[in-house]
Parts: sequence; C-alpha cells; structure tokens
Amino acid sequence: MRRAVMPVLLAALSLAAPAAGDARARAIAGGDAAACELQQGPAVEVHITGLKDRKGRLKLELYPGTEEDFLKDDRDLVAQGKFFRRIWAETPATGDVVLCIKAPHAGRYGLFFTHDRDGKNKFSVWNDGAGIVSNKRLGSSKPRLAASDIVLGEGVAVITIRAQYLRGIFSGFGPLKDS
Repeated sequence: MRRAVMPVLLAALSLAAPAAGDARARAIAGGDAAACELQQGPAVEVHITGLKDRKGRLKLELYPGTEEDFLKDDRDLVAQGKFFRRIWAETPATGDVVLCIKAPHAGRYGLFFTHDRDGKNKFSVWNDGAGIVSNKRLGSSKPRLAASDIVLGEGVAVITIRAQYLRGIFSGFGPLKDS
C-alpha cells in the first residue's frame, strides 16, 4: 500500500510546483518585485546577464525620458518635482537574476543598471558594473538616453540587460565575454 501512495503523492507535488522553465519559478528581487509577479504595471521586469560575480548589491534606476534628466542626480530631480525611482536588491548567490521596477504611469523612461560589487553605494569604475537597455558597449563615455530608453505601456515590459565592466583604461566598459 505504501508503494501505491508514493506515485500519487509525487504526481500531486509536481502539479503544485511550477516547472523550472515556468515564469513563476524564478525569483524576482527588489522592492518592486510584487508589481512584476502580479503583472501590475506599468513596470519593467529586467533579466540581468553577464555578472562578473555574485558579490554586493544590484541597483535599477528609472529616470524621466529626457536627455537632460537621464542619469541626473536624484536629489536634483526630486527638488525639481520630477519622477525618479531606484530599487536595490541583494545579488542572489545562484540562479537567474531578475529585478523589477515600477513606473508611475505609461510613458518613456531611461533605465540604468549597476552592480555595486563592494557595497559602498558609490560607483567605482574600477570595481562595479553597469548596463543599459540597448546592451551596446558603454565604452568610456556616459551613456545617452537613446541607448537606455524604454517606452512602457500599462503592463509589465520584459527586457534583458547584459552587465558590463571596465575592460581596460582605453577600451572602457564592455561585457566580460564577447558573443
């Protein structure tokens, strides 16, 4: 009788647990995770690839969709009454890296990712990583809005950002592995 119960129990458990490839099986990190998990947009679900390691914290920042405001100091944006949102998440030890960030309404935004490897909350070109929506090589200059803009509707947009790190003083930032 015990042998007859085991297959039924295993079958029931497999129905209750999402499959490894199922969207519900991944863990979404960050303070806005519920927005993506519950499909309550506007929001962006960001899959991060190419991390150098699993140290430190991850950060997403959502800026107004103007060149003037992209990567502007958040204190200045807030003082001017403009939108700015930042989420932090601990870097997961294993598995997929998925972050979520909410927007106040549908529209155009600039999205920027950083990997704060040393946990000092100050970007270090020597240690930390960064990424933009277009996944174009960052090089040595500050990215333009056109390389990192995203237009959001009322739902949840899903994108992939490939992390980039300093590859050399003259070559600037790029992905760790070119493919």
